[in-house]
Amino acid sequence: MSRLRKIRFILNTTYSGPQAWFFIADDRGYFRDAGLEVVFTQGDTMANAVPRLADRSFDVGYGDMNALVECAAARPDEAPIAVFAMHNRCPYTIAVPAAGPVRTPQDLSGRRLVTHPNDAAWRMFPEFCAASGLDPASVAIEESGLPHQEIVPKLFEGRWDGLFGFVNTVRSRTIEAGFDPDATLRHLEWQHHVPSLYGGALMVTPALLHDHPEVVRGLVAAVNRGVVETVADVDAAIDAVARRDPKIDRAATRARLLGTLAVEMADPEGARIGIGAIDPARLATTIELMGRAKRLPSVPSVDQLFCDRFMPPLAERVTSLAG
Repeated sequence: MSRLRKIRFILNTTYSGPQAWFFIADDRGYFRDAGLEVVFTQGDTMANAVPRLADRSFDVGYGDMNALVECAAARPDEAPIAVFAMHNRCPYTIAVPAAGPVRTPQDLSGRRLVTHPNDAAWRMFPEFCAASGLDPASVAIEESGLPHQEIVPKLFEGRWDGLFGFVNTVRSRTIEAGFDPDATLRHLEWQHHVPSLYGGALMVTPALLHDHPEVVRGLVAAVNRGVVETVADVDAAIDAVARRDPKIDRAATRARLLGTLAVEMADPEGARIGIGAIDPARLATTIELMGRAKRLPSVPSVDQLFCDRFMPPLAERVTSLAG
């Protein structure tokens, strides 16, 4: 047997349900079939995966498309390239107590919000404000290193008025904290106010893309098979996550995966172009908005950010999640 090529893969967070497609692909030998040995490293945020790829600390990552726009604007020669877009809806939210007074973005004026350092939703707050007409200077924001399941009870106690995060991450952590997320939380979601944004994507370094395209082709094919089989059997997918971390809360992990499939991956465009692809015009709209809201040093092109050369045929990809 020929020697496998080792690939260093940075995840977006600690092991969780919405990474199950990677683990299914690994457990069922799809990476190995492509000649790859994938070594996963747990990450701290989806946004942080992008600069770690730019620094060449890893070969492959599960990163945030919007953080990629920023990185490509500042470091065009080093920024990674997305090759498979997982989230066709933006997952960002500001979660607020359902019993509280905040119902619209304008209601955030004069409020206190909490975020994890470098949280992707927080990083995209200028775009949220630009699209909704909220003055960002009217909102106080505190960074906290506490896990979400500890932040949520303090949110209900009144320490903060809202929490930045991903919709389904916040939901699952609320379950872990002992609360019903549907009864206790209201969400101000980016997908409703900044609909052009994408979310997480499989990304590779420029060196891997340009020097080893056959590796990228095999990687994308394996991940796509993992997505297809995760959608087909969610419980098997949760088993794959549990093999990495037997201590996971299975109910919360399953709810988070199901929520990701039903929200972040359910944009109607998925029926037309499938999970994995992007609409170039939509991404161009995001680039323009971010350039304006963040006053980026340069404006990257769509082709700098996304490469569709390795996309499996539409008939082989998931098109059934579109809402």
